[in-house]
Amino acid sequence: MTPAPTHNPAPAGGPGTYRDSWGIPHLWAESADDLAYLQGLNAASDRSWQIELERWRSEGRAAEVLGPDAVVWDRFARQARLDDTARRCFENFDDDTKRWCGQYVAGVNQALSEGLRGGPEFDESGGAPELWNPWTPLGVFLVHHILFSTFPNKLFRAHVARTLGDDAVGLFSIEAPVWSGSNAWAAHGSETASGLPLVAGDPHRLMELPGVYQQVRLACPEFDTIGFAFPGVPGLPHFAHTGHTAWAITNAMADYQDLFEEELRRVTDVDGERVEARGAEGWEPVVVSTETVLVRGGDAVDVEVMETARGSVISAAPDGGALSLRFPARVEGRLGFEALLPLLRSRNVSEVEAAFDAWVEPVNSVVAADDSGAVRHFVAGLVPQRNPSNRRLPAPAFSARHAWDGQYVVLPRTKVQRFAVSANDRAAGGGDAVAMEFAPAHRALRIRELLEAAPGGSLTVDTMQAIHTDTQLGPWPVFRSILSGLDADDLSGEAKELRSELLGWDGRMDAASHQAAVLAAWRGALVQRIARHSALAPLHEPTGYSPLFGPWLSVPSRIGFALETLLARGSELGISVGVEAAAALEDVALEEALLDGASWGERHQLLAVHVLPGALSEAAPAADLSGDTGCVLCTESLPGVDDRSFRGPVARYVWDLSDRANSRWIVPFGAAGTPEHEHFADQLPLWTAGKLAPVVTDWSVLTKDTP
Repeated sequence: MTPAPTHNPAPAGGPGTYRDSWGIPHLWAESADDLAYLQGLNAASDRSWQIELERWRSEGRAAEVLGPDAVVWDRFARQARLDDTARRCFENFDDDTKRWCGQYVAGVNQALSEGLRGGPEFDESGGAPELWNPWTPLGVFLVHHILFSTFPNKLFRAHVARTLGDDAVGLFSIEAPVWSGSNAWAAHGSETASGLPLVAGDPHRLMELPGVYQQVRLACPEFDTIGFAFPGVPGLPHFAHTGHTAWAITNAMADYQDLFEEELRRVTDVDGERVEARGAEGWEPVVVSTETVLVRGGDAVDVEVMETARGSVISAAPDGGALSLRFPARVEGRLGFEALLPLLRSRNVSEVEAAFDAWVEPVNSVVAADDSGAVRHFVAGLVPQRNPSNRRLPAPAFSARHAWDGQYVVLPRTKVQRFAVSANDRAAGGGDAVAMEFAPAHRALRIRELLEAAPGGSLTVDTMQAIHTDTQLGPWPVFRSILSGLDADDLSGEAKELRSELLGWDGRMDAASHQAAVLAAWRGALVQRIARHSALAPLHEPTGYSPLFGPWLSVPSRIGFALETLLARGSELGISVGVEAAAALEDVALEEALLDGASWGERHQLLAVHVLPGALSEAAPAADLSGDTGCVLCTESLPGVDDRSFRGPVARYVWDLSDRANSRWIVPFGAAGTPEHEHFADQLPLWTAGKLAPVVTDWSVLTKDTP
């Protein structure tokens, strides 16, 4: 077993920002505080538009720049009190964290003072960057994660219960919609060629442009860490390698946010008008204020902000009441930033675990390893201990049985002797103690299968890299069984030919595969047929919830996610799966492009989510993609809605604990945030091909930015 090398010495050029050939920033400073300042300065320079947009979102001010379409988000951000929660969490910091985070903000503000915050995005939008508040990074982090948990799913379950009956709720489980997902895995040194652990993974998020993750190196005499940062947030919260430790996270799918059905009334007396909410002890006062959302190109919108004893009111409810949201960061006044600096300093997995003890939300499944050979798998964050039925549907606000008692679930921790695999699955997330539903087990099972297929003691960085791009479709055996059960004599000649072609397919969603395109077309047609089935007609009624939650309430989308369950249990709703599957095959037989041999990649195009204003959105690159929902290469599509991929691996990495310089990483686009920059999307060809860029650790081969 070869110990990991010590850190490289300080760069000869002294403190500053250095670049590798991909334009990735490597930052060196003389102290941790100076480094935080430099990271803020760099983020504000490299990702100026991106971080300011997230700041506007956190404050509910995006419509000031983006116009009327952003009002729905701004209303939610104001009602959920994101900025106020960020401020409250900042004020509760310990002195070290407050100073360190403050230095990051000082760096962001220094970039503004030095004239480094402009760019074509601001020119196009008419917006302008401003000085940040000390708590703005926490608001940026909240924007990325407030919809990351399971509370929007409760809205759909409530809609199902109201329109189809309570018994129908379970028919739409997949286990849970894959709006957030990731893979992470680790191999113990006994399974690797070097004798020391390997850690790998890829987070699945919206394919935002610029990318949500920034590759960066943070180095000072105290530590030297590489990893992925959220632009606008200090440190490296999710994926990093310190030279001594490495860690990776996935969404644990924990249910830590509750919705409460509030009964509100307005009371007028000699003191004026007030709002009250019905709680367990009777009518209680509600904190009410009115805020104004300014709208570019439109009239200002007044937003009534209300907070009950349970949480902030975020939406009307179909019965005329309202829904309030309760989440740990708001309740505790902590978000977990106290973990960030200790993570950068960590030198063994015990210190990684201890750092994550301060974590609050989102609740993460963490895989960590160190250069002594130790590997750990644990869940970090706060999951409130309360009535299990709160996880299923919005809870009645007046019922004491559904209140939080201030206690939190004890989360699992495991010493790993061979492999750790985490893919938002039940086994990795802590099971029934933390949530009702998890992601399907397909990805986790396939990753473990690939790891176990390698001869003992043979795993390398190359092996781990190859796992990232595995395209075996997890639910294919279910779909194959349905197709096998169809009576070929009842099909037209074209449909019979397509069925035969699919039954001979290997189940791989490769971009060049014609069979994969046929499968996707049939699957999509089947989703659409089930969505139009008379048994589900009530689901198409208006939900009564905020339009912000439309993606979680889309009937075809939810059917696509729950297709495996509906194929197994659709008869409970009077749906004949065989009839619909055969009809869907006939629908596909009418598509001339499929009969002419169209490939999956032609249908499965990269669909970048544009956060660039106006004509700059045309800078979004295109690519034919392999993979799909249900593959380890999880370039997600929405069956029956859109075969293009708007979610996928927004980063990939392999961390080598035997030699950090042997590690590799990639993002879908590039290091720069400005469209005309040479590094705006230069990593896309490697990312599309499943390749990774080498991690550079030698300062002498880097180029220092000139002032």
